[in-house]
Amino acid sequence: MEELFCCLIQLIVEVPLFLPYTSRLVKTLLYNFIRQERSPPPSSHVFQPESEGGGLLYGIASGVATGLWTVFTLGGVGSKRASQQEESSPLANQSLLLLLVLVNLTDAADTPNPYKQSIVSFKNTQDSTALSSPTPHAFQINFNSLYTTLCEQQNSDHATLLLYTLLHQNSNVRTYMLSRTDMENLVLPILEILYHVEERNSHHVYMALIILLILTEDDGFNQSIHEIILKNITWYSERVLTEISLGSLLILVVIRTVQYNMTRTRDKYLHTNCLAALANMSAQFRSLHQYAAQRIISLFALLSKKHNKVLEQATQSLRGSRSAPDSPLPDYAQDLNVIEEVIRMMLEIINSCLTNSLHHNSNLVYALLYKRDLFEQFRTHPSFQDIMQNIDMVISFFSSRIEHPGAALSVERVLEIIKQGAVALPKDRLRKFPELKFKYVEEEQPEEFFIPYVWSLVYNSAVALYWNPQDIQLFTRDSG
Repeated sequence: MEELFCCLIQLIVEVPLFLPYTSRLVKTLLYNFIRQERSPPPSSHVFQPESEGGGLLYGIASGVATGLWTVFTLGGVGSKRASQQEESSPLANQSLLLLLVLVNLTDAADTPNPYKQSIVSFKNTQDSTALSSPTPHAFQINFNSLYTTLCEQQNSDHATLLLYTLLHQNSNVRTYMLSRTDMENLVLPILEILYHVEERNSHHVYMALIILLILTEDDGFNQSIHEIILKNITWYSERVLTEISLGSLLILVVIRTVQYNMTRTRDKYLHTNCLAALANMSAQFRSLHQYAAQRIISLFALLSKKHNKVLEQATQSLRGSRSAPDSPLPDYAQDLNVIEEVIRMMLEIINSCLTNSLHHNSNLVYALLYKRDLFEQFRTHPSFQDIMQNIDMVISFFSSRIEHPGAALSVERVLEIIKQGAVALPKDRLRKFPELKFKYVEEEQPEEFFIPYVWSLVYNSAVALYWNPQDIQLFTRDSG
């Protein structure tokens, strides 16, 4: 079975005469994914190629897509256990895997990968300018159907990888998705992947997180997610969320991912991307849920505690070195530098919210006042002095308004005082900082990550294609 799959790819790649038809192949594979057709009964395995012409290459696409049901569904010795989705829609599954392999082929010396060119340039069927496009690889596809299927299939690694590819590389798809008024259908499955981080492989988590980072690059997205109100998020188990905005839920899940990473994987790359997404959103934080505001400050408290612990360990290590000068010292300086970078980032996120939308976020100001002692130690710290000026001023301003000797104020009354004070706060006294904006950029050689990832998906998810582990060989482009 694996020989058939590899031979098919080799034939597609090594027939330059059929390059004009690559867009048809990509379009066919995409439509197979969109349709999610169930496999027919065994007796109906017949070829039903598209009536549209297009030569041998397009015949291969149609034949593989609609005719090789026996290969894709009967299985064989050693077939891997398939997910329910892969078992119900093997044609869609195989088409998507083949598409991902082709799109991630490396460019030839003088010819860009035509399949990647096609995935980058296709347009919506509603776009009238697509018909006159000079790009040879351009084609049209129904974006609404594509969007719906992508929303429904995010439980699989390969659907998430396709979503990442389209958002990152096809500006037409990205613009369309960001214009949708039902973004919760796309974002909620991504958040659920991150929420169940311990059940997912690291690649799937990375892809989900990078998708969020790409989405948060858009100010319109950052504003609209706070206007979408959700009810009864059943998969969120830490706390009952009867009503919460999509924006507040996104903040909760990303912060939870950071906390999980701090205690388990300790992956700096994951930290960086989580905080970058929060930073992109921070200027547009609106009406944060009480619990989301608490979790922002709780994360800062956790970072502060970790900072003090590392500082104490460094101090004790330094004292110990005086009594044993020949013993090696642990590199606490590096740990301290990393934790201070993260603390700085959290302070910048809080500051961005306060300077841009304080009057929209009474719950965050309340949480800040409730835990104001946390910030005392950073007020004079040389690494945080500048960013602490605004936070310290906000804390002092509102503290003076709620501190009445002998008066025990209710939560509701404190929130009311905060709302009134937000109008009276002299905004000109807040120091201006550059806007927090982070943009996702692929590594210089992304193929080193994506090609092994795609082939691992083929190996683990290609239903009924048996791959003999002893025949698998890993090699680089330069290995000959």
